Amino acid sequence: MGIDELVITEAITRSYMEEFLSSLESQVAIVGGGPSGLTAAYYLAQKGVKTVVFERHLSIGGGMWGGGMTFNKIVVQPEAKKILDMLGVACKEFAEGYYVADAVQCACALGYQAVKAGARVFNAIAVEDVVMREERVVGLVLNWTSIEMARLHVDPLAVRARWVVDATGHQAEVARVVEAKVGKLHTPQGRILGERAMWAEMSERGVVEKSVEIYPGVYVAGMAAITVFGYPRMGPIFGGMLLSGKKVAEELIRRLGEEGR
Repeated sequence: MGIDELVITEAITRSYMEEFLSSLESQVAIVGGGPSGLTAAYYLAQKGVKTVVFERHLSIGGGMWGGGMTFNKIVVQPEAKKILDMLGVACKEFAEGYYVADAVQCACALGYQAVKAGARVFNAIAVEDVVMREERVVGLVLNWTSIEMARLHVDPLAVRARWVVDATGHQAEVARVVEAKVGKLHTPQGRILGERAMWAEMSERGVVEKSVEIYPGVYVAGMAAITVFGYPRMGPIFGGMLLSGKKVAEELIRRLGEEGR
């Protein structure tokens, strides 16, 4: 049997467009496919929640790939190790309360398990704005990352979601858009405070505690929560990232259940 380039092109184009069109409306749209976003996607999809992840970069996994200073190992605490155990990631105890895992294995496992559970992941797509109705975010405005990088004047397209999760890392991109458009977040400070200097212990607690709704329809997770609430950065200990994503997923599952989905 010969190989026809046009069949290959049609297979890719049709398959992609079918998935994209079926994802124009979702229950939860996650912006950012790093550790917190993928963990949230995994837990949401496991419960049958229609979940879509939009990742700006070509690869998912966020800062997890590089471990610490490109030493591709990460550290997690016992609570987060339970998540990695469930995903099939091997962890080795280094000292009491400290477990080391392979960063590449973690990133691959998170992506694979999230997609296997039913989450849709669209990479190389940037979120440049939100869709609002009255005082609530109800969707996202998308464009290709390449369009953004080339600074081409090309209008974006919109998708709808019941809930949006900002898991964009240090930049807190969705939170910044909301703050700029409405002038005030629904947080005690009402504005983005910015990330502070490293203090791993405080940050690991804060990233989970502050993974909350910051504006009607919008939650923050992972480093986006740190940036919004002005907590310190934590470096290459990723347990809080995983626990943050799990917390947001559980909260959204509860709220969707209350709404009757």
